[in-house]
Amino acid sequence: MDRHDRESGRNLLPEQCQPAAPSVQEAGRSDAELLSRHVAGDRDAFGVLFGRHRDRLLAVAVRTLGDPEEAADAVQDAVIAAFRRAESFRGDSGVTTWLHRIVVNAALDRMRRRAARPAVACQDDHALDAMANAGRPASDPSDSSDTAIDVRAALQKLVPEQQAALVLVDMFGYPVADAAQVLGVSAGTVKSRAARGRARLLPRLAHLRPAAAPRQGRRQSAAGRVHDRGPRCCTTTG
Repeated sequence: MDRHDRESGRNLLPEQCQPAAPSVQEAGRSDAELLSRHVAGDRDAFGVLFGRHRDRLLAVAVRTLGDPEEAADAVQDAVIAAFRRAESFRGDSGVTTWLHRIVVNAALDRMRRRAARPAVACQDDHALDAMANAGRPASDPSDSSDTAIDVRAALQKLVPEQQAALVLVDMFGYPVADAAQVLGVSAGTVKSRAARGRARLLPRLAHLRPAAAPRQGRRQSAAGRVHDRGPRCCTTTG
């Protein structure tokens, strides 16, 4: 999406791709039913489907790309692709997984193109945090803004495939099997990418780890526990 179009408020999504408020009847339909109705010619079904998952899809794109504007463009690319390729959905996975796969692939394509040009640090951190919060689990390790900035900066140093695996598994809490479906790879590949990504992140985020207790203090504590246990071990009964 061109920046002028974005600033002028112009949305380039086709009308049938626009998120739509569901009717009472549509709200009760499953994702698979909505997609089937879209393929059959229902003009409103895809908009309802997209509106149902828009926030989560955008959150994944924001976390993967680290730029809310680029993430919005990636989601737009993905939604148009899903709209046009709906007939290719075979039902091998859930509709949500299928949508996430298309969004992640669109984000990865942008990351690969971005890697070929210099990065420019011009992100609106408040907008990034607000948009990513839509899909953040309660246990997300990047809750504080300072930590989030450090984590995002470190993630940008990873290759796209490792970054996507960590975003899905560690940030959004996806089971490895579900992340594998989204990424279109085996569970073993997801584990390998995540492990390699964590290994590369560790030196960059070591300063976020809590300081270890002094060795002497641990020895004293251990000695105290042994001392406390001593009398009890020697207690005898008459």
